[in-house]
Amino acid sequence: MMSLPRPLKDASVVITGASSGIGEELTKQFAARGYSLILVARRVDKLEILAATLRQKYQVEVNLRPCDLADRDERAQLRKELEKIDVSILCNNAGFATFGRLHELDADREREETEVNVVAVQDLTLAVLPKMIQRKSGAILIVGSTSGHQPTPANATYAATKAFANSFAESLHSELNGTGVTCTLLAPGPTITEFNEVAGISKIDGMGGSLVWVTAKRVATEAIRGMECNRRIVIPGLVAQAQTLGGRYTPRIILLPILKQIFLRLKA
Repeated sequence: MMSLPRPLKDASVVITGASSGIGEELTKQFAARGYSLILVARRVDKLEILAATLRQKYQVEVNLRPCDLADRDERAQLRKELEKIDVSILCNNAGFATFGRLHELDADREREETEVNVVAVQDLTLAVLPKMIQRKSGAILIVGSTSGHQPTPANATYAATKAFANSFAESLHSELNGTGVTCTLLAPGPTITEFNEVAGISKIDGMGGSLVWVTAKRVATEAIRGMECNRRIVIPGLVAQAQTLGGRYTPRIILLPILKQIFLRLKA
């Protein structure tokens, strides 16, 4: 059993999408453990409020790195900065979804989704991994999704990008065995965050109650526990676990028409 790298002032935890949801909860929980933090998000105002609270409550170092991960120039600058410093833990958490028929959606937004959910995940991982391997210490968390376990009509780009994240993380988990560096896939299902509001499907929030929906705090807690144990994959909640099994093993000829009807209705 491996453990997470111990907290060091000059070796930070980098968390993308840190301003809300799962990212914010990961931030709070790593701060409570005494880790120095580098928080990456677009919304500087929310980051500043969060950072002030964490510094006061936990006396940890919190640095803010505003960055639009969909912007290749901004992301390149962040990548170069991360290549030069010691990152003990990287949480690739930032991501968003779009819903609807692909030809009816905003093409630029679809491209941004792929940049954030796929290219940035690979980009930042490549930036920090060499030094982790050299030190024989480090941990990477990649936030995929249960949606990445099956193609999803009316959610095509998101499901495809999360298929990349899921496969990338699980491949790395095996590849890194014996290096002192770990990679864990977090594949949440329905989670109470701002995610659905951004995606334009906030009407589904809470449908099915606590049996279906889990809190961002629970997801973050289970993710960190999984990282501590070098788990390959963490899927919080029974419904999410059932979604994973169904997505992996239900014949596509049955699954795809069902998912198409469900996801098209979300935007109706």
